[in-house]
Amino acid sequence: MFRSRVIALFVKNNSKALYNVRASRVSNEEATCKLFSTGLTRKCLHSFPSFSKGSYVSSIRNMSTVASVGIKDKEGLKFLVNGGPRAQKMIGIWLFGSAAWVFSMVILGGATRLTRSGLSMTDWKFTGGLPPLSDEDWLIEFQKYKQSPEYKRVNKGMSIEDFKFIYWMEYAHRMWGRALGIMFALPFSYFLRKGYITLQLGLRLSTLLALGAGQGLIGWWMVKSGLEEPSSEYAQPRVSPYRLAAHLTSAFAIYCGLLWTGLSVVMPEPPAESVAWVHGAAKVKRLALPVSLLVGITAISGAFVAGNDAGHAYNTFPKMGDRWIPEDVFDMKPLIRNFFENTSTVQLDHRILATATLFSIVALWWSTRKFDIHPAVRSLIGTTVGMAGLQVTLGISTLLSYVPVELGTAHQAGALTLFTLMILLNHIVRKPSPSLLKSLPQVAKTI
Repeated sequence: MFRSRVIALFVKNNSKALYNVRASRVSNEEATCKLFSTGLTRKCLHSFPSFSKGSYVSSIRNMSTVASVGIKDKEGLKFLVNGGPRAQKMIGIWLFGSAAWVFSMVILGGATRLTRSGLSMTDWKFTGGLPPLSDEDWLIEFQKYKQSPEYKRVNKGMSIEDFKFIYWMEYAHRMWGRALGIMFALPFSYFLRKGYITLQLGLRLSTLLALGAGQGLIGWWMVKSGLEEPSSEYAQPRVSPYRLAAHLTSAFAIYCGLLWTGLSVVMPEPPAESVAWVHGAAKVKRLALPVSLLVGITAISGAFVAGNDAGHAYNTFPKMGDRWIPEDVFDMKPLIRNFFENTSTVQLDHRILATATLFSIVALWWSTRKFDIHPAVRSLIGTTVGMAGLQVTLGISTLLSYVPVELGTAHQAGALTLFTLMILLNHIVRKPSPSLLKSLPQVAKTI
């Protein structure tokens, strides 16, 4: 139903959109130079140390030429936004802001889990509600929590002041998510009515909006599993690791969709100044795709570590206790359960995946050293290697320190940061449009 509204609005505003595109042709090159010379873009480009002043100016000029060619000859190049560079910039800022909001949601969710605050609210409403405002309201909420397995087995005797802390953590996490929904939906409606959003972009954003709404349902589905009595009288109440992994995977998918779409809006073409650099980027892409998949799998395996409290076991490195491989890694039946529910196996898997991720990223850097590629691509690969090393260091430090909240949260932030860099790398090595490819020289000009 929502998609049909998007299509209807698109058709209704189509004439306005075409008018805006025609108007943007007049001063396209000048406007595009302005778009790519904003403070944000300059900061991103200057963050690459290998960008000399000459190459920066050359890149800006080339991007302007690319956009100009795209307007005059749209063969193989489809813009996601109508209305020219100003509309591109507005929608780009909105999408990047939404992606940053999701990033903060993931970090806040990690802190909520690490402080064991996630089970403090025992009910859920899609629209939310006001927090307790009086002592009587707080007592009612506290009484609800006292009926939960977590209070009875873990927090029995907790003071109401301590309860307020964990309640506020969970409440903030939920309301921050609802605020994101509003912050995304209102500008989306505005841009639709202005005719800035194409049909392709509208359908993509509608899907992301639906995923965001579903994320709240997945979150409650996860929390609900922790409010049930554990099967063993000796087990601590905790959420299902499967549901926790689903919640984190959904968050990563939404973040990836927002970031990729934002990049596609502000940068319709990848940075390319020669056919040789395009061929080099294609070689990098073939290596970067499997590495990106490994980074994502490693991050999701971390959700199973968290869901099984596996970080509080075997707090030694590189060995697990006094052994390289614990004896009980295949104790559960059927065998497949060990990889998701066995504390020893889950932690061993995460160690192996993290090590493989680090080595694969280093191998990516080593393999591309002699490739003829754009300086931005080379610099981004180097940055990714540094981030991978930092992330492994954070993971080991978190384990050896028995998972303090600060390090655990930083480790989760590091995982999403590394994932971000891989998204950026895959985006800038994608294939350019045929119209741009035809206009490129065989070798990049040096200044």
